[in-house]
Amino acid sequence: EEYPGTAVARLRAVQERVKIIDNDGSLNGRWEDVRRRILWAGGLRDLPHSRPGQGYTGHSFNDWNHVDLTTMLDDTRDNENDGAVKGIAVGNRLGQGIRVASLPELGPGGSWSTCAMGCNKDPPSDVAHVQFRSRIAFKLVWVPNKDYDTFVLVDDAGHLLARGKPSDGPAGLPALRERQMNYQIMIGSKYAVAADRIARLESDQIKIA
Repeated sequence: EEYPGTAVARLRAVQERVKIIDNDGSLNGRWEDVRRRILWAGGLRDLPHSRPGQGYTGHSFNDWNHVDLTTMLDDTRDNENDGAVKGIAVGNRLGQGIRVASLPELGPGGSWSTCAMGCNKDPPSDVAHVQFRSRIAFKLVWVPNKDYDTFVLVDDAGHLLARGKPSDGPAGLPALRERQMNYQIMIGSKYAVAADRIARLESDQIKIA
C-alpha cells in the first residue's frame, strides 16, 4: 500500500456522498450553502466559530490551499510535519481538530481539509500524501474560465467526481485571487486535467456562439 495512512472505507463513503451532492443540485446554490454540502460530503462538521486547531472549518474550501479532503486512519491523524512538506509549519498539529470536526457515521478514521500546496509534484508532496501518508478522497479545483466561477471535485487520480457553478458567483465566491492561486498550484498535474477540459469546452462554446 503506497499510502497506508488512508482510511479506505471512509474515503469510499465520502465519494458516495459526493455522488449525492453532484446529482441533487447542491453544488449550484449559494456558495456558503455549497461549501456546507461539500463539508458534509467530506465527513466534516461546519464549525465556523470554533478556534483554529479545535475543529474550526471556516477556512475549509474557502481559500486557495485548504482544498484537499483527506481521510486518514485514527493512528495517523496525530502525525506531524517533520519539515518534509515545504511551505507548511513544522509540526502542523491537526489531530485534535480532526477529532472534533469529523463526522463519525462515515466510518473509522477522520477527515480534514488539508493543504494542497505541493500537489503538482510527482508523487504529490502535500500534507495528505506526506504528513498523513494518505490518498485524498477529493480535491476542489477552480476552473480557469473567464470568471473562475466554476469548480470541480476530482479524486486522487485526477478523475472528475463532480462539478458546480454557485448561483451567487463570482461576487459571492472566495476572492478571485484565491481562486486563481488554487488553479495555479494544480497546473501541469493530473489534478488540473478536468478543470482544463471544462475551460476549453467553455471557450469553444463562446467562439461558436
